[in-house]
Amino acid sequence: MNINLTMLGQAISFILFVLFCMKYVWPPLTSIMRERQQAISDGLEKATAAEKQLEQANESAGLELEEAKKQSAELIAQARTRASQIEAEAKAKATDEAARIVEGAQAEIDQEINRAREELRAKVGELAVEGAERILEASVDRAAHEAMLSKLSAQL
Repeated sequence: MNINLTMLGQAISFILFVLFCMKYVWPPLTSIMRERQQAISDGLEKATAAEKQLEQANESAGLELEEAKKQSAELIAQARTRASQIEAEAKAKATDEAARIVEGAQAEIDQEINRAREELRAKVGELAVEGAERILEASVDRAAHEAMLSKLSAQL
């Protein structure tokens, strides 16, 4: 048994195997590992970029939400102001309408008072004529007395 010769043969075949692997097997494996490593690092970079974009989107969404809240608060304030204005206008219109109705009623009352005065004047004139007729039935000039009483009632 020759250990040296066997060892030498095994060493040569191992060296040939290593050379064969280094020449034909190792380069494709290393290139595949480099590509895989590059793909993983690209994926990690994209993931961090996506996280940053997500954070930015969340921040911008928060800002837009706050802006929308501010705008809605402004719109609500404007609506309340407008409602107060409409209420004030309605009160002013109602006050004006009430004043107009009161003026109309006062004018109607004044007309009624004037009409009643005219009726009273006419009745007073008639009563005065009738009273004068009774008192002066014995008087001779009845037409002159009636003319004088007519003038008196017209002056009243």
